[in-house]
Amino acid sequence: MVKSKMVIHKILLLFAGSLIAGLVLAACGAGPTPAPAADAKPAPTGVATEAPAAAPTNAPAEAPSTVVSFTNEVMPILQSRCLNCHGGDRTEAGLSLRTYEDIMAGSENGPVIAPGDAANSLLVELVANQKMPKRGPKLTPSQVQLITDWVNSGAPNN
Repeated sequence: MVKSKMVIHKILLLFAGSLIAGLVLAACGAGPTPAPAADAKPAPTGVATEAPAAAPTNAPAEAPSTVVSFTNEVMPILQSRCLNCHGGDRTEAGLSLRTYEDIMAGSENGPVIAPGDAANSLLVELVANQKMPKRGPKLTPSQVQLITDWVNSGAPNN
């Protein structure tokens, strides 16, 4: 009797696990099916109901429609996270991040911003790889993205 209860218990656990796995996979695989329009007529049997896929184009991807503001978005990040070491009385590595002009002047090691090219901008590389700031909290992914977008848009003084 005890052995049969254990077998039944194991079967129920397997069934429940399979059921849960099936529900999870079903939820991940497909989104909700849209309801047909009120005036929609059912398609005749054997007739395709989906429009043919559009042919791929070689059109370039559109640039982001929003422009990152240096004054309103980038500078506040630099002021809150970078000026302890790169502003005021201290300017480690000769880099001051107090003003747009200071940032564009770079450090004793050369430029830190390559306008239009975040991949080759030392400032972006260091904050993205979380090597800067050395002390205090690192920049959030959204803050890094703002700086990256600003540099990629040409690092305008806006």
